[in-house]
Amino acid sequence: MPHPSFKQLEAFWWAANCANFVTAAERVHLSVSSLSKRITELESTLGQPLFDRSGHRAVLTEAGERLLPAALGVLNAMAALGHALEAGRELTGRCRFGTGDLSALTWLPAFVAMARRTHPGLALEPCVDVGEVLGRRLDDGELDFAVIAGRASRSTLLSQPVGAAHFAWAVSPSLPGAGRLGAKALLQQHPLVTLPPGAGTTRLLDDWLLAQGVTVREHILCNSLGAVAGMLRAGVGVGFLPSGWVRPLGLRAVGGRNPLAPLQYTFQWRRGDARALIPAMQRLAQAQVDFSAPPGLATH
Repeated sequence: MPHPSFKQLEAFWWAANCANFVTAAERVHLSVSSLSKRITELESTLGQPLFDRSGHRAVLTEAGERLLPAALGVLNAMAALGHALEAGRELTGRCRFGTGDLSALTWLPAFVAMARRTHPGLALEPCVDVGEVLGRRLDDGELDFAVIAGRASRSTLLSQPVGAAHFAWAVSPSLPGAGRLGAKALLQQHPLVTLPPGAGTTRLLDDWLLAQGVTVREHILCNSLGAVAGMLRAGVGVGFLPSGWVRPLGLRAVGGRNPLAPLQYTFQWRRGDARALIPAMQRLAQAQVDFSAPPGLATH
């Protein structure tokens, strides 16, 4: 009886762990038809269907569910062998990854520059969005990894801490009350200008508001941290920014004795993804992640 090949098991694993066959095919650099052919060949070798294709999307059969951990074991073993034989070897192919807006404005340029120098054959595709969206895309297999605020909330994802961002309440010096009132009092008179609920800073904000007993009277939401900073400079309202941004942007810190807690960020990737790409990018992220510099001034 013929045995399943590594390429067949690889195609099966990605098809089982991505939102659809199109995304899975991209992960293994195949056309959808080639991916489907490998899975069909695997099903023929095993003598039973691994996917139920009767609905609008293919779902694992009982046989597919049983095969999944065994397939992962084979892939992990092959990856470990490859790591041992190719230690220090340059990565090639395509790497699609996600970060939030704060990362894009601070350490991301230095990270991309370092990754290109270290792995010139690797095509990098950064995606900037709020953490909720990035986590979903990572879960669907559309991204290789992401650096997101907080730990992974999905069981399909793993996370490793890489750094923390420190924030401060800030206003324009021209905002009425800026010279004598703290953030809590100012929020009773002016709008709160901040990122939308899907951003990683949402829990940080909610915890602070709850601890201080503050109810926001007016809320202005914007998915660009740069635009939030611009509105604060224009005296639109009250908001919080990375601590290192406040003075360079000509703003006044108004946190007082009730500072915001630091926001922890993690490198997140799909459980079972044993490609050499993941630990290599994690090491680079660990070395480059730095939220302390003013926007556009991050250097290494």
